[in-house]
Amino acid sequence: MNGPLLKNTESAGSGGRWSQPPGTSRVPEGFDRAKAAKVGLRVFLMVVTSLFLLFLLAFIARSQMADWQPLTDPLAPLASARQLWLNTILLVLGSISLQWARLAARRGALSGARLGFTLGGVFAIAFIGGQLWVWKQFVDWGYFVSANPANSFFYLLTGVHGLHLLGGLVAWGRVGARFLRRVALSQLASSVELCAIYWHYLLGLWIVLFFLLTSTPETYQAIAAFCGLR
Repeated sequence: MNGPLLKNTESAGSGGRWSQPPGTSRVPEGFDRAKAAKVGLRVFLMVVTSLFLLFLLAFIARSQMADWQPLTDPLAPLASARQLWLNTILLVLGSISLQWARLAARRGALSGARLGFTLGGVFAIAFIGGQLWVWKQFVDWGYFVSANPANSFFYLLTGVHGLHLLGGLVAWGRVGARFLRRVALSQLASSVELCAIYWHYLLGLWIVLFFLLTSTPETYQAIAAFCGLR
């Protein structure tokens, strides 16, 4: 029960109004905050998926225009995707670390949960640093945002993905602060799980982006034909 109701006879109206005593919770009985947060995250990820799907369709359609200069040409920045491969490995390690933290939190292993959670954030920060390094290489080579549509899409897709990861790091930092305040692990388990789910999603999204950005014009043509964009 949420507590007894008290009648305020001093309020307007002949019958007064019913209210709860100060300090009582207004949360409905049986309400599961962790389950509600997970549903909210899934809805958010559906919206993000729709956004990126529109971006990718626009990318494929634009790649069929005559002024498109592929970034995978022999003298283009992505002729060798070594740095992007390294960044991908960092994001994979971050996802694995958070899954480790998720499982440790379920078992009640505080040290394992704390270590895995910390590493997950550190690898994500390293990934963002690696992406900024790739951006710097693009600028050094003269591949600016407005120089070519392919450049613009590269900055757009990697930038929006990076912004979503930065948002995840904000949540990661808030949960990390609760670890430092020595909040009970049972109260942190659901937050750790949400972070792990979000990291897994961003990893899967990045793999799709990585495949698309490093593909050849022939692959774009095949995808465009399949989607009816040619």
